[in-house]
Amino acid sequence: MFTVAEIMTREPYSLGPDDSLASARQMMTEHHIRHIPVVSGDGGLIGLVSQRDILAAEDSTVLNKEGGPDSRDRYVAISSVMTTPVQTVEEHAGLRGTAMHLQKHKLGCLPVLNKGRLVGIITDSDFVTIAVNLMEQLESTEPEEDEFSD
Repeated sequence: MFTVAEIMTREPYSLGPDDSLASARQMMTEHHIRHIPVVSGDGGLIGLVSQRDILAAEDSTVLNKEGGPDSRDRYVAISSVMTTPVQTVEEHAGLRGTAMHLQKHKLGCLPVLNKGRLVGIITDSDFVTIAVNLMEQLESTEPEEDEFSD
């Protein structure tokens, strides 16, 4: 059985609850990611902020609209918009069950835990990568149509 640990991103980028929306947006842009686990000072997972959370906050009354476009969320803590509690998965969980859980609950990611500590993140994009690799393998083993013509 393939496990989450085999394809997850280890040591994901993370932020603290008092970090700003601007910091989260910048991290997402720089690293081309859509989800950031929010961890406490001792490293425990306390929430998750997604690109969707940030976009929703930009349109909400949470933000002070005074100032320029870059200053409007500079001091808004991500704890005010993060998702909590967070659905998680253990690193030794099976990939099939994890994929089905993501699909059933329409989740974009699951933080990965080992003994209650954040050790990684697995995303819907990870499963798309697996699907593409499997399709490429299948296509490379399929016989060509001309091989069987007389």
